[in-house]
Amino acid sequence: MGILAWIVLGLIAGAIAKAIYPGHQGSNILATMALGIVGALLGGWLGNALLGAGFTGFTIQGFLVAIAGALLVLFLYGLITRNA
Repeated sequence: MGILAWIVLGLIAGAIAKAIYPGHQGSNILATMALGIVGALLGGWLGNALLGAGFTGFTIQGFLVAIAGALLVLFLYGLITRNA
């Protein structure tokens, strides 16, 4: 259930992160969803690795970690595509 939860959280977190992140990102909705899923998985993995267990479901902490991961991935994506 953990991976499936992070995928669903990633879909939501990607949309929220795109709304929060300043500036214009040139990605479409599919890229935003993919980046959100990757960001949520990354955020969940980092949250569990650094802060211990407790980020494995639909909790407030899970949403915050997923959004933070999605923001990080959007930032990195912007750095990569800006120089391309």
